[in-house]
Amino acid sequence: TKIEKLGVKEAITYTEKITKNINVFYGTPADLFPVKVKQEKYDLLISYISPWIVPKAVLNNTIRWNINFHPGPPEFPGIGCFNFAIFDSVKQFGVTAHIMEPKVDTGKIIGVKRFPMTDYETVETISKKTYKKLLELYKNIIDYIVTNDSLPHGGEIWKRKPYKRSELENLATIKSSMSKREIDKRINATYYPGKPGPFLCLHGYRFEYNPDR
Repeated sequence: TKIEKLGVKEAITYTEKITKNINVFYGTPADLFPVKVKQEKYDLLISYISPWIVPKAVLNNTIRWNINFHPGPPEFPGIGCFNFAIFDSVKQFGVTAHIMEPKVDTGKIIGVKRFPMTDYETVETISKKTYKKLLELYKNIIDYIVTNDSLPHGGEIWKRKPYKRSELENLATIKSSMSKREIDKRINATYYPGKPGPFLCLHGYRFEYNPDR
């Protein structure tokens, strides 16, 4: 899991109140997948805002369930869920709990929570709302498993194939031929303070939007 994300520490604390027999692994996309996870055999494997794609061999080694908590609704699987939702001006967003399969965000959905979006969302505002709702969903799913010794039935299906990094890169790409309205939309949909921002490529150089400089 990514320790800096809103709700991560709370999710861990909530789990520790139920059982002390847990292992927690923090990391960033630059870190290698934890070796210990490959060596152990767990009853339940949970990916909560994780930077890693869990290998198939690890998924197959889990005794009961592999569950991922995805910061996006079934309409937005894969990477860049915040970004595409803002760009598409959707009226609601949400979070999804699902069984992990080797291919990202394709497994059976066991829970969804939604919330309304305003016309003035940014990546920062929607991420805060999303992580708050994701923690709510996490607690609901964990409580259900503890009470029923089974998984809930989500009743929803994924609405499309997972978005790819190349699609997110394309969304963040600014071109001189675009209208000001189009550029404004792309900046609003892809800019987040401290992260790589929308960019323009010109004569082999990459110029990145950063209003804080």
